[in-house]
Amino acid sequence: MATLFLMVGLPGAGKTTEARRLAGRHRAVRLSPDEWMIPLFDGLEADGKRDVLEGRLLTIGLEALRAGADVVVDFGCWGRDERTAIRWLAQSAGGACRMVYLPVDSDTQRARIAHRWATMPHETLPMTEDDILDGHAHFEEPDAAELGGRILDAPPPAWADWHAWAAWRWPSFAWQVP
Repeated sequence: MATLFLMVGLPGAGKTTEARRLAGRHRAVRLSPDEWMIPLFDGLEADGKRDVLEGRLLTIGLEALRAGADVVVDFGCWGRDERTAIRWLAQSAGGACRMVYLPVDSDTQRARIAHRWATMPHETLPMTEDDILDGHAHFEEPDAAELGGRILDAPPPAWADWHAWAAWRWPSFAWQVP
């Protein structure tokens, strides 16, 4: 069974490094919006374009999963709803989903962010202390049940299923549940 590896963590946690390692080891398709956003839009958010790009990448990833290829989704996935939707979609595509959570302490995070900016400025954007604190404020750390893959929460009340939620969250998401 093909597997979708879902990278979870804050900036500087080592997600992209681990995503590259997993992609090589499993001969997986790696999907990382950061690598597209900077060359295309000279930024990581760019007026909502990141959500559009993530939707297209997720659509491609699910098609690859359905075709039998392993996929590494390197989005960060700070929110439980995002993670649950992607897990649900992976299962709907006939694949497995393995969440890879990389926690990071504040000192290590700041050191890695500074090192990345100093050594690879063409591949990243500077992060201020406010950006780092904002990330911590919005990050929903996965609990043991979520990490174990045993629980798939129901979608928020306004949504019939996780597919509908995903189409709202990622406006360009176009994959159809079989």
